[in-house]
Amino acid sequence: MNEISPPTGIDPSDLTFRFDSGRLCLNAVASMGGWRQDDIERWRRPEDLGRWCVEAGLLTKPPEVSEVELAEARDLREVTYRLVQAARSKRSLEQKDLDVLNGWAARPALIPELAANGQSLIWRAEVPLEAVLASVARDTVELMAGDLIGRIRECAAPECTVLFIDGSRPGKRRWCSMNRCGNRVKKQTFRQRQKETTGGPKPN
Repeated sequence: MNEISPPTGIDPSDLTFRFDSGRLCLNAVASMGGWRQDDIERWRRPEDLGRWCVEAGLLTKPPEVSEVELAEARDLREVTYRLVQAARSKRSLEQKDLDVLNGWAARPALIPELAANGQSLIWRAEVPLEAVLASVARDTVELMAGDLIGRIRECAAPECTVLFIDGSRPGKRRWCSMNRCGNRVKKQTFRQRQKETTGGPKPN
C-alpha cells in the first residue's frame, strides 16, 4: 500500500491517533485535531479508520471501510463533539444531533467475549465497523447522562483540542498528556523565559 504524504505544513507526528482521553467516545473525537482552528484530519482515508479501530483495541484486524462509511463515521464524530461541548457549556442540545447519536446507539454494538485464557477480553461483532460506531455512540450517551460530564476538560496546550476526563482528586488536570502536551508547553515556556532573560540569542 502506498503511503499518502502528510498535508503541507503538518508534522507527521500530529497525524498519530490519540488515546489519552479516558473514554472511547472522546478518543474518537480526538481523531480530529485542531477543532478550534486548523483541522487536522486523522481519518483521512478509509484505511485510517480501519487502523484506528485496531489501535483503539476494539478489533483485532482492520475492517473494510467504504468512503460512505468513512463519511458516516466523521459525521458521528462531529455530532459527538458538538453534543459534549454543548453539555459542558450547559447549552441546549440540537435535536438533529441527538437523532444521529441515538440512531447509532440503537444499532448492534460490540459484544464482549472472554478469551480461552480466562483473562483477555475479545470484542466480537457480525458487522465490525457498524458495531464500533454503535459502541462509540453508546459510550457518548452514557457519558452525557452520567456524573462525569463536569469532569471533561480540554487540553490547555494552545495547539491541542483533545477532550479528556479529569480523574485527578483536585480536578485541576490541564494536559491531555503530560508526556506530550505538558512537556511541550513547559519547554516552550522555559525557552521563552531564557530568551527574555538573556535578551535573545547573541551574535556569533
